[in-house]
Amino acid sequence: MVRIKERYLLVNILYPSEIGNHPNVPDVVAINRPTSDHLNSARLLKGIRTEVASLFGDYGLGSIEGGNLGVKYLSQATSTFILRTSRSSYRLVWAALTFMNSVPIRNGKSCVFRVVHVAGTMRRAEEEAIRRARDLIFAAQNGQKEGASDPLSNMFGTSERPQPEAATEDSLSDSLDVEDEDIDIEMGEITDD
Repeated sequence: MVRIKERYLLVNILYPSEIGNHPNVPDVVAINRPTSDHLNSARLLKGIRTEVASLFGDYGLGSIEGGNLGVKYLSQATSTFILRTSRSSYRLVWAALTFMNSVPIRNGKSCVFRVVHVAGTMRRAEEEAIRRARDLIFAAQNGQKEGASDPLSNMFGTSERPQPEAATEDSLSDSLDVEDEDIDIEMGEITDD
């Protein structure tokens, strides 16, 4: 018996136009705001099929139609959904989601569809969705407490890697063990010996 290979795409709907519009709300909460209740699985699939058709034509539409495209999970509260597609066509669906720029409903708000994880099983996609929701809650709590001036640091955090020191002329000459007189050497003629 042949097993059908599928991929599960975990997708977040982000609203970057909402950053800074609400002064008392952390930016990480504003960008991850809830989606309209009018968005359902059928409208989402129709929007994805339309985008695939406009990007890849009949080839793309044919490849995703045979690939059992379906929405397995949709949460308007967290603006998250999980798509099931065939392994051979998940890149086409991913590209179509990347180019979608509004929620596929009437007068839909401008948004960004961000594929955050690709999994081989539904279980792994669900686990990743739970982990990301937990991280989002902690980021929102930290953003409320700290109120960082840079919205991107609230969303993505700060780097924990040590930053290299800026190189100065003294540190370069110390590391190379070169004296000051040897730094400015003019190039002479090259002779064959």
